[in-house]
Amino acid sequence: MKFETMVLHAEGLVDKETGASSTPIYQASTFHQEDFDHPPTYDYSRSGNPTRHVLESLIAQMEGGKAGFAFASGIAAMTAVILTLRAGDHVVACEDIYGGTYRALTRVFSRLGIEATFVDATDLDQVAAAITDKTKMLLLETPSNPTLRILNLTDLATLAKDKSLITVVDNTFMSPYLQRPHDLGIDIVVHSGTKFLGGHSDVLAGLVTVKDEHLAKEVYLIQNGFGAVLAPYDSWLLLRGIKTLSLRMKQSQETAQKIALFLASHQQVRQVYYPGLPDHPGFAIHRAQAKGAGAVLSFELADQDAVKKFQQKLAYPLYAVSLGAVESILSYPSRMSHAAMPREERLKRGIRDGLLRLSVGLEDADDLLGDIEQALAQL
Repeated sequence: MKFETMVLHAEGLVDKETGASSTPIYQASTFHQEDFDHPPTYDYSRSGNPTRHVLESLIAQMEGGKAGFAFASGIAAMTAVILTLRAGDHVVACEDIYGGTYRALTRVFSRLGIEATFVDATDLDQVAAAITDKTKMLLLETPSNPTLRILNLTDLATLAKDKSLITVVDNTFMSPYLQRPHDLGIDIVVHSGTKFLGGHSDVLAGLVTVKDEHLAKEVYLIQNGFGAVLAPYDSWLLLRGIKTLSLRMKQSQETAQKIALFLASHQQVRQVYYPGLPDHPGFAIHRAQAKGAGAVLSFELADQDAVKKFQQKLAYPLYAVSLGAVESILSYPSRMSHAAMPREERLKRGIRDGLLRLSVGLEDADDLLGDIEQALAQL
């Protein structure tokens, strides 16, 4: 099946018992057992729930993984993956990374004896130099958040395999419709399902897929043991959102390309970050490992004052945290997604005070472009 067909006709989406076209919401915390010698498939919804199981099976198929797991948020999914490590282990992470992941590594896992080193993962030599005998995991994002750096996943996966490291990729920006890291040799894929997979700004969710049974057992141990699972209703919302993922990504990506080209030629814009632009660093690498440039772009204005004036003149994009929704969302990384990162660390990564991130939604392209143009004209 092609991707668009799979998300509508994968096993379990039509209920076998009733033929219901929409997966039933099994809003149950516990399940009756006939006797202790014959335990049922489901006994307690933290350990497994029929609605959540359909979602977990679907995301595994979408990513080309062996197993999937659904969590209460994207950061719950990421921290569950990191919790498969032990005290004394070391993580090498790309430096341009979601602020919540940075905070978890530097302020939470450091308390547990798990240390992290952040490097420019576009440089394979820097990654190799950061690996020690305690390193167990390589944690990556591509395109990265928020400057959309492109990492060569095939080369990084090969390096990690040679060093017996587990590779993890946050694939939130691309979704499995545009990029499948498992196909490039990556062991674990993480998503904030809140974003493009859900697509409607109405659910918090995190998803993890893995390539082999050993990793599946490790992630399930954390999921069941810590209990940050996705609720049945939220699982259903995510299943519903996924059905239109390909259509939403196509439309949003097409508009994002137009906006990026417009911004790249505007005198008030100092820099545009978007992997659909031929001069974007890593453009060729991205084209080789992904089907498209996605619907997220970042651009830099002169300073914080320019950001504030620009935002206040806009009519359509939400000025908000998050991304990947039907409505366009404009974010200010230094005060939102990366507020947990110290200023000096943000500046090292190119996250300056004039940087904005735009997640393009489903509004008419000309309406969005016109809105952006008139706001820039008033700076």
